[in-house]
Amino acid sequence: MSESSTITISPSLHRKVLKLMGNRFEITIVSDSELEAIARIDDAVSEIRRIETLLTTFNESSQTNHINFYAGVRPVKVDKEVFDLIQRSKRISEITQGAFDITYGSVDKKLWNFDKTMTALPDVATAKKSVHLINYRNVILDEKKCTVFLKEKGMRVGFGGIGKGYAAERAKIILQQKGVKSGIVNAAGDLTAWGCQPNGKEWTIGIADHCHFGQL
Repeated sequence: MSESSTITISPSLHRKVLKLMGNRFEITIVSDSELEAIARIDDAVSEIRRIETLLTTFNESSQTNHINFYAGVRPVKVDKEVFDLIQRSKRISEITQGAFDITYGSVDKKLWNFDKTMTALPDVATAKKSVHLINYRNVILDEKKCTVFLKEKGMRVGFGGIGKGYAAERAKIILQQKGVKSGIVNAAGDLTAWGCQPNGKEWTIGIADHCHFGQL
């Protein structure tokens, strides 16, 4: 998806769709000024890109990669923002009894990846061997020093399950701070909205049903 320009849907409704964090982001705001809308949407995009730089695993210099590189070796000092997000992730893991776990990144992509290269599921023995490093309890946080330590060598954290939603919320906060009273940030389904439509009505959010049932 190439970088898109801001589209004016109506005199007061403006939208931009582009690829960020490897996903489709759609930013919509209500503003009577097209120039103001373009500037504010650009502010939101800049914030999302900043979050991506912090959390990406595709950049060797990112704080996430530093945490993963020193797994089983030593704690890594990180920005408080990254620390707080990992701390929040651990709390979600506790609430969900591990159903949500940012250490899912420990699974080698040769075992499982969401693409068309996989033709069969891994066997049980291989799967069990691969997932033994997934354990949010082995993410050790030191709040005073603002450090993160992965206890086991080979452990990895990844923010695929929480990063887009966090970026959407941060974009919303930036837009609100800039005076945008109404808008929607849709991060590939992780969506946040505030205010009302230009006609004064609340935003209407639809959920598509993509379930397909094959013939028996």
